[in-house]
Amino acid sequence: MSEGGSYYYAIAGIALLFSSVLIYFKRRSGLWIFILLFFGTLGWTMWESALDYWRWVPRMGVIVALGFILALLLPNLGFSKRASLSLSGAFAVIFIAAFSMAFVPTNWTHNATPPQVGSSLIKLGTNNGISDIDSDDWPVYGRDNNASRYSPVTDITPENVSSLKRAWQYRTKDIPLKRYGAETTPIKIDDKLYLCTARNQLVALDAQTGKQIWRYDPEVADKDIPYTAACRGVAYYKAVNSSAQEQTDINHKSTASKNALKLNALACSERIVSGTLDGRIVEVDAQTGKPCIDFGNQGEVDIKEYMGKTPSGFVAITGVPVIVKGVIITGHQVLDGQKRYAPSGVIKGFDVQTGELLWAWDMVKPNISKLPPKGETYTRGTPNMWTSATGDNDLGLAYLPMGNSSADYWSGSRTAAELKYATSLVAMDVNTGKPAWSFQTVHKDVWDYDLGSQVSLIDYPTKDGQVPALVLTSKQGDIYILNRETGEALTGVEEREVPTGGVVPETRSETQPFSTFHTLRKPDLTARDMWGVTMFDQLACRIQFQKASYQGIYTPPTTKQHWIEYPGYNGGSDWGSVAIDPSRGVLIANYNDMPNYNRLVSREEANERGWKPRDEMEHDDGGAEGAGDPQQGTPYAVDVNAGWRLPFTGLLCKQPPYGGIRAINLEDGTTLWDRPLGTARNNGPFGIASGLPLTIGTPNNGGSVVTKSGLIFIAAATDNLIRAIDINTGETVWQDVLPAGGQANPMMYREKGKSYLVIVAAGHHFMETPPGDYVIAYSLDE
Repeated sequence: MSEGGSYYYAIAGIALLFSSVLIYFKRRSGLWIFILLFFGTLGWTMWESALDYWRWVPRMGVIVALGFILALLLPNLGFSKRASLSLSGAFAVIFIAAFSMAFVPTNWTHNATPPQVGSSLIKLGTNNGISDIDSDDWPVYGRDNNASRYSPVTDITPENVSSLKRAWQYRTKDIPLKRYGAETTPIKIDDKLYLCTARNQLVALDAQTGKQIWRYDPEVADKDIPYTAACRGVAYYKAVNSSAQEQTDINHKSTASKNALKLNALACSERIVSGTLDGRIVEVDAQTGKPCIDFGNQGEVDIKEYMGKTPSGFVAITGVPVIVKGVIITGHQVLDGQKRYAPSGVIKGFDVQTGELLWAWDMVKPNISKLPPKGETYTRGTPNMWTSATGDNDLGLAYLPMGNSSADYWSGSRTAAELKYATSLVAMDVNTGKPAWSFQTVHKDVWDYDLGSQVSLIDYPTKDGQVPALVLTSKQGDIYILNRETGEALTGVEEREVPTGGVVPETRSETQPFSTFHTLRKPDLTARDMWGVTMFDQLACRIQFQKASYQGIYTPPTTKQHWIEYPGYNGGSDWGSVAIDPSRGVLIANYNDMPNYNRLVSREEANERGWKPRDEMEHDDGGAEGAGDPQQGTPYAVDVNAGWRLPFTGLLCKQPPYGGIRAINLEDGTTLWDRPLGTARNNGPFGIASGLPLTIGTPNNGGSVVTKSGLIFIAAATDNLIRAIDINTGETVWQDVLPAGGQANPMMYREKGKSYLVIVAAGHHFMETPPGDYVIAYSLDE
């Protein structure tokens, strides 16, 4: 109440105290006080919560339980046992009825049924290699070069999906002890699946049986694991006119080397390309798994060259390389929160067959074409691209979702180029290594709202006809449709005033861009949204809310008090990206709906707490990103309570749902349906799994697959389930329990006339799902 909160808690606390004392002394007046408290609480709950079920839980749960106990004590107050049993029975019925209502799905929206197959004006990006894809395959990370995650499979339908059974299972035997979370999506070409494990071991499997064909280990050490041991996938490249190229190469070599070169050229006509956690790009032969010795240095190149000091774990490739017009472009993760002048976020392009460095983009030093001047390095601390790009072979562009400058929560020392390109989508000309255009989603970002989603390419209908476009999603939830040739917004974008102030207020932007096409973002938080299993932990969260600085989205960082960041840095939409059904014109987006509870910590306090960059720590125990990050080289460290959890119970302070999945009409941006994603079966107070199949909507990481037959397959949530959702209704029509967390994107393919669904279940340390090393394939039970 002193913080500006509800008077209810003070009144209820006093009433409960008096009631307890009077009942202890066997005064009936204590009972009447409790009855008044019960009905007062009921009225207050109805006023604050209306028909929102999850708001009723902490407000009424304890009162009902106390009423049950009090009813059992009525004989001590002179009432009959019959009255006691009747009243306690009534409270028991109320509790059971209220608890059973938790199994009734809430927070569901169904506005319209998706359009019929074939009725949409939306098309996948034409002239981008989509016509070359075998309908039975899944040859790139996002299924096609447009990153649609759309499968033409039609034999698995909402009507027969209940017959889906496990067809085979493969174990990678690669489970890091900490920071586990492989996040892998295999690819399928011809009769083989290709994937990478947590530590970047490359594996080829028989697509029908799951039997291992070959395996290659690039020998990544545990010390090189950054925030997560993630390898989201691999790329495939087939040499164009390989025999002609082979002969040309041989003609330029000495006689002694001709035979060896000829054998290798033949062997590596098909290549698997992957990045590693220690900053290498490796290529192996797709048929044998042997290194392609004509690529770089015996089959690998090191992207860390000329970056200067790069401690172990600071530079890692976790995204999937993209290959456009024979050029490999791969960004890299730079370990967050450690140093203002961490290794550079420089983007490089390499020849896919030779490994030659073709260009390098250092945004602060744009005159660099390949290597920095002698004695210098690429500019340190610049924004990086840690996620996966999308390639446009028709336009010769690669679309790079850029992150933030090092020290995410401090912008006082950023250069003009960093401020321009941070948290922006950059269209890179793969022929020159120079940006063709850029589009920024956050100005002067100090919220770690870096772009994590891979963009999807479509042809979008306008009054002037079909326009080559892309779909860009963001952590703050906004969805943009841009002309992919020019970067021009094809749907509405508004610059709106946002809060200013906080630390170094002169470095805050007075406006931010907002999409008027669609946003996954929910309304701003209020004290009523604070939650807990009981009114006591709910009260603790409400007190924290009242004490914090919160002015809605883009609340500036503060140091004397916590500030609330909502949505938090885990989305909106993150690396799992979206799926697009072009036959219906529907976009499927799963999202997170959680705040972070943050504070900038003075350098003096950070030093007292012993917060140092990882390379200066004696022991590295992992932990949530941002939880005590030193941000060395700035005036402040940062302490991020990701998801805003109470330290005692471990529960989140915001009421459910914490994540959802939504179907959106791509032609007009309207919501078709929206529902929570994930059950409480693997979650509960004190980290104890409740085992309850309550659809509360959990945090989630990973994306979905949408099929022409009308199914959405997704795992992602913390309940260790993979599920099929009917695209027309949003209802779950099939699910299976995974042996580990399914924080990865599933994929689908056909082999010898049978369709398969594949998910990598490796768990995730941040999502607190159990670790594993499973590759699981499902098919219809015959």
